[in-house]
Amino acid sequence: MTALLSVDKLGKEFGGVHAVEDLSFQVEKGRIHSIIGPNGAGKTTLFNLITGLYQPSSGSVHLNGRSLAGHQPHELAPLGMCRTFQNLQICQNMTALENVMLGRHRHLKQGTFTSLFKLPALRRADQQCREECAELMEFVGCGQYIRHHASAMPYGALKRLEIARALAASPDILLLDEPAAGLNRTETDALRDVIRRIADKGITVVLVEHDMKLVMSISDQVLVLCYGRKLAEGTPEEIRANPDVIDAYLGNRHSREEATA
Repeated sequence: MTALLSVDKLGKEFGGVHAVEDLSFQVEKGRIHSIIGPNGAGKTTLFNLITGLYQPSSGSVHLNGRSLAGHQPHELAPLGMCRTFQNLQICQNMTALENVMLGRHRHLKQGTFTSLFKLPALRRADQQCREECAELMEFVGCGQYIRHHASAMPYGALKRLEIARALAASPDILLLDEPAAGLNRTETDALRDVIRRIADKGITVVLVEHDMKLVMSISDQVLVLCYGRKLAEGTPEEIRANPDVIDAYLGNRHSREEATA
């Protein structure tokens, strides 16, 4: 398999504190790669380094062999990378469909003349965009909200709507930051099915998540962070059996039961 995303000796310091330290790993194309660890382990910091919100203190990140050094977050979608956030980034004053269409804008090719005079080509492109984004809403399981205002949608549907918007940019790799946070078990099971369908389409998924049942049921590879460093990496079965991981994260009875469920 070919590595789509490569992280090499990545480090980030905040006032002398190592949030991420000497971290290296690779993500293969078409895989679901989960990153786990408790609060403060450096998971979201790692996502922010990969997606250009933070610049690393050391090390490098490569996407398809191309260095992402110096790239701003908005420059990554054209390179094939999109992400969602732990806290919803939904435009509540827009419809659900309009939110998804925001993610599609980079694919719309229209000049000033076409836009100014609203030529038929623009209308056709707009209609095609609406149809494609409606299909994405159906794909993630929130098609019933196509004509709804985002502010009227339930929280679980909004989480899937944000995924649809990211998919609208046609990414090669999708980074999901705690997509199951705040969801009940039924909603989490629906999310699991969505993530699997995304991977089945050939889109690589990198997942930061606290829900061990979700992680262990869906991942091809799991990376465990501890204070910004790699503690372990392997298949879900290898992670379940790793004594260091059990001691650090799965040591209590509740977590053990979830990990083996």
